[in-house]
Amino acid sequence: MRDATDEICACDLSAGAADPVALRILATTDMHMKLLPHDYLADRPCARGSLAQIASLVDRHRAAARNTLLLDNGDFLQGTPLGDQAARPGAKSHPAIAAMNLMGYDAAAIGNHDFAFGLDALQSAARQARFPFLAANLRLRSRADFPGFTILDKPVLTASGRRVVLRIGVVGFLPPQTTAWDRDLSRQMACADILETARRVLPRIRAEGAELIVALAHSGISDRPSRPGAENVAADLAALDGVDVIVAGHTHEVFPRAGSGAAGATLSGKPAVMPGFGGSHLGVIDLSLTHDQETGWRLSHASARCERVAPDQPASPAVLRAVAATHRLTQTHLRRRIGHSDRRISSYFALVGVDPALRLVNMAQRWFVRKSLKGTRLDGIPVLSAAAPFRAGGRGGPDYYTDVAPGRLRLGNLTDIYSFPNRICALLVTGADLRGWLERSASLFRQIRPGCSDQPLTDPGFPAYQFDVIQDLCWDIDLSRPPAFAQDGRATGGSRVRDLTWRGGALADDDRFVLATNSYRLAACGLFAPLTAGTPVILPPGPPTRDVIRDYLRQRRHLSIEAAPAWHFLPMPGTSALFETGPQALPLLPEISARCGRHMEHVGKSDSDFAVVRLHL
Repeated sequence: MRDATDEICACDLSAGAADPVALRILATTDMHMKLLPHDYLADRPCARGSLAQIASLVDRHRAAARNTLLLDNGDFLQGTPLGDQAARPGAKSHPAIAAMNLMGYDAAAIGNHDFAFGLDALQSAARQARFPFLAANLRLRSRADFPGFTILDKPVLTASGRRVVLRIGVVGFLPPQTTAWDRDLSRQMACADILETARRVLPRIRAEGAELIVALAHSGISDRPSRPGAENVAADLAALDGVDVIVAGHTHEVFPRAGSGAAGATLSGKPAVMPGFGGSHLGVIDLSLTHDQETGWRLSHASARCERVAPDQPASPAVLRAVAATHRLTQTHLRRRIGHSDRRISSYFALVGVDPALRLVNMAQRWFVRKSLKGTRLDGIPVLSAAAPFRAGGRGGPDYYTDVAPGRLRLGNLTDIYSFPNRICALLVTGADLRGWLERSASLFRQIRPGCSDQPLTDPGFPAYQFDVIQDLCWDIDLSRPPAFAQDGRATGGSRVRDLTWRGGALADDDRFVLATNSYRLAACGLFAPLTAGTPVILPPGPPTRDVIRDYLRQRRHLSIEAAPAWHFLPMPGTSALFETGPQALPLLPEISARCGRHMEHVGKSDSDFAVVRLHL
């Protein structure tokens, strides 16, 4: 019986033949090491999707369909503390690869986050896999390349039970920005444009005998015309001759969505899926292939859907056993005590100015950089720190927030507070740079019309991890003004930051500071790239930021964070805006309203189970 949220869509491509082959393609993407139905940050079971649950779904499909193919679309090696544990020195068998081998994956694309622990770790995982890691647009500078594609000689049964061999080409692509997001990677490898690479490699796959080509595109679906080097080009890729099936990913969305109809299950007329993230969905594409003596096997009919992994979906015992040893090591590691906090540390109200988790990150970063600069020529220059909320709802859902209870702090709480494997670094900046930095962050908010009610506060396409707050500065944001920057860093002509001060005085453009930040901010593309490209790096990327926070907590032992807002929205009489937060945040609402000096009230629940709050400006 199908889940009510599933969507089945079909498109007839030609008349059927007497003895067709039915092929079911099962696809995962952006698993991010969610192998087990367990929340490591809260240290409790969580059945909102996992590879172990998907494994039992795959078994069910294999029992129902005589011919199946199982593929992954990248970002499977990083994302939970289990992935961190698997990448530690001395770790031998990688739990994700062990589980995927057991499940019988046929191929996997490499995603940008699969490089999080370095090329050595990625290649070690690839050597353990009984399936190929694919990356057609990736070139390594001093090592053997990963294969760009593979041709699977797949034994299949026709409708009448005849055994034939179907030659299936599977090709993988990853975002060209992968190297730009990490300067260390840019010295070791290069990523070419996805579409340019596809135009070159697709004819080769056909020439080598592929009768069907599946493109594993670790790339999102965009309705904007693609430009050279574009990040999200799955729809443009589907439009190319030679591609028969698309598996998209990277942006953590679900495609097709329920109720989208037959046309809504295709990209440029090709069957396509993007099955969420973290094991939330399984992509299912059903193909019917007919044979012609002159042209061989050709696609005649297709349907595509995403099956939601229900909370009561059982986990595969085989996968549980394969991951058990690393799971126990991870739990033991995360339960180690590192300090004590008097107050709750959460990110529920990060986008209205109150975020004690962010304040802790900034305190730790500034402490590390000050210590590192002691005795150097820069000793004595004021040190500021910039950090953004990583877990702040959005596509992660209503539970995707930092929330650490008062009391004992564990190592596991650090991943809740700082979930990405970034490394700390520092830049030499001016007051003008800092203003530009904050203008970029303030572009997260929509323009609000004065005197109007219940307008959306934030742009849902602008990720919260781009919203940097700089500790020790104070400023106001004028929401009546248009944003100053687009997500890719292009100036749009707006200006929102007002009354920017440091230690009570106006910030001059030529004031000099050291700014602690993270290695991702040094990326050669994206929102902050135009600003950081010419900024002197005085501390190159060093230890992981999470380790810096750990050392800071161990040194302090006792923490009491007073998260007074560093910034405020300028008053807009008779105006209100709506924003979403986690339902667990509602008891905090009176306190947060008082801190911000703005009346806030709970007004309902969104379709995605977020709590909706009205902010009176």
